[in-house]
Amino acid sequence: MKKDYTIRLETKNDHREAEILTREAFWNVYRPGCLEHYVLHILRKDPAFVPELDFVMEKGGRLIGHVMYMRSQIQSDDGRQIPIMTFGPISIAPECKHQGYGTALLRHSMEAARTLGAGALAITGSIGFYGKSGFVTASSRGIHYFAEPREAEVPYFLIRELEPGFLDGITGVYRDPEGYFVDEAAAAAFDAQFPPKEKQKLPGQLV
Repeated sequence: MKKDYTIRLETKNDHREAEILTREAFWNVYRPGCLEHYVLHILRKDPAFVPELDFVMEKGGRLIGHVMYMRSQIQSDDGRQIPIMTFGPISIAPECKHQGYGTALLRHSMEAARTLGAGALAITGSIGFYGKSGFVTASSRGIHYFAEPREAEVPYFLIRELEPGFLDGITGVYRDPEGYFVDEAAAAAFDAQFPPKEKQKLPGQLV
């Protein structure tokens, strides 16, 4: 794709614009309304937050993309805690979706995470999108999602090595960092600070 964008670290001056962008990107996608802008707001204060991997994408003088990373871990079956990372929400402005911007932001941030020492990334998301950037279903590597039976094939729980061989010989269970589990009443109060938008129940939503 034509490189008509820039990617840089987020600053405090970007916070509100990034939250507005995230709200627009996720509104009515997975549920009526969304929680992702509140998750973003909360995670910036979380001890697991990695400020060196908090990126915004700009085009034409405004934000069109944002991604943030968190330190996480695999509870290995042999008793070790294997440090890895996760990321999200990753947000692209609605009018810029399906044009390659999300993939460009993802790949830029993954390379930065690798440089920072992350050996692997685990996420919940669509294999249709993330598979193009090297993610596979985590259960195929013996890594299981805490909320599902170990024998289940979980199509939305994905993993990718950034360091080849990092996951060799490792099996275990992954749980999202606690910061992702937000209080819905608090999220609704936070959302009330933004201009009203209609919540709609749509086909394909998860909730």
